[in-house]
Amino acid sequence: MALQFKNTLTGKKEEFTPIEPGMVRMYTCGPTVYNYAHIGNFRTFMFEDLLRRYLLYKGYKVTQVMNITDIDDKIIRNSQKQGKKLREFTDPYTDAFFEDLDTLGIERAEIYPRATEHIDEMVAMIKTLADRGLAYEIDGNYYFKISAFNDYGKLAKLDLASLKPGARVASDEYEKESVSDFALWKAWDEKDGEIFWETEIGKGRPGWHLECSAMSMKYLGEHFDIHTGGVDNVFPHHENEIAQSEGCTGHQFVNYWLHAEHLIVEGKKMSKSLGNYFNLRDLMDKGYSGMAVRYVLLATHYRQQLNFTFHGLDAAAKALERYNDFIRNLESYDGGESDGSAGEIVETARSRFEEQLDDDLNISGALGAVFDLIRDINRLKADGKLSADEAESALELIRRFDTVLGFEMQQAGIEEEIEELIRQRTEARKNKDFATADKIRDELLSRGIVLEDTPQGVIWKRKV
Repeated sequence: MALQFKNTLTGKKEEFTPIEPGMVRMYTCGPTVYNYAHIGNFRTFMFEDLLRRYLLYKGYKVTQVMNITDIDDKIIRNSQKQGKKLREFTDPYTDAFFEDLDTLGIERAEIYPRATEHIDEMVAMIKTLADRGLAYEIDGNYYFKISAFNDYGKLAKLDLASLKPGARVASDEYEKESVSDFALWKAWDEKDGEIFWETEIGKGRPGWHLECSAMSMKYLGEHFDIHTGGVDNVFPHHENEIAQSEGCTGHQFVNYWLHAEHLIVEGKKMSKSLGNYFNLRDLMDKGYSGMAVRYVLLATHYRQQLNFTFHGLDAAAKALERYNDFIRNLESYDGGESDGSAGEIVETARSRFEEQLDDDLNISGALGAVFDLIRDINRLKADGKLSADEAESALELIRRFDTVLGFEMQQAGIEEEIEELIRQRTEARKNKDFATADKIRDELLSRGIVLEDTPQGVIWKRKV
């Protein structure tokens, strides 16, 4: 099967064909850095990580751009409440976002442009749109004239029959019912304080929707392969991006639009008022690992609503332990007598894994192939029917899978102090000083190091 995606633009599952053979250019809507990103945000970022990793697995060269929105209504409001300059307010949340990416094992994009560093490109777009009759100015504010863009509504499948000509909306975020001309540029007023730019079109700041159009086309070109985000971005944000971008260029903006469904928590919409609103740090404080959170966010198909539960986090930790134990045990396996079936097991797993992910990133089916591989190889190993070469073949395959999944816990890099503690515990056990041995074991466990005493010696692993 060829790689296929469900394209929001057409509403159909389509074979993926990049504009340039072997090369994928993709844009992913990034964080608005007015607070810590929550797990709903990371559900979308995790889907985008799976997409990126699988494209690389398939042999494509990927150029990914993810914006950092560091100017919008919420940022201005919150920074002023705290009495901070814009960059002073947004930098800590930007840094935290990158720390969270690393904790979750999300691969870095090639480019992370900041909105505040691309004002010139946005102004140039507004001037072009105005010249083409697609933008107009009122009291220093510039709006996009959607009645002049014939294809408006094609992504969100909007019915524009009820559109009221001349209706305008200035806020960065608005509901689907507000099909109105939207702000490209907001003239400065007193509530913005010191946050403004002096430009050819006046003193002010850009509208949120314009930012992504300007930055995506700067780094990926006027026409590129894939644009992603959450379903909440379809309208108005992505619809407005299409209008702005195609209004400027006169040709298609993006070929494939992919959108991740919402995340709910324990069956309910995530809300601070319900006490079920979590960012990654909240979950870490509860004792969960970033890898367990990664597993939960990744394991449900991106177009299905994800019900995030603490039971699911516990189950994820157990699945990850099984996954990583499989890798560690294969690494130390000496081999037995082959019964000839391992080769077929490995090839079937590879074929199923790729077939499932080729089908619009069907991750649940792909994970089924992975854990069937683990079950079947473990059975052969337990029966002494797996040779060393076959074990190596299975190990190579699951590590190839892991370039997509990112579940392997790395053993390398254990601190010298911890190595010394393991040595001291071993010595204490030899001397039958079990109180000291248990104390050391508990200390290591508090640092996330789990010890297993085996006939071959002490095996350690990081707690999942």
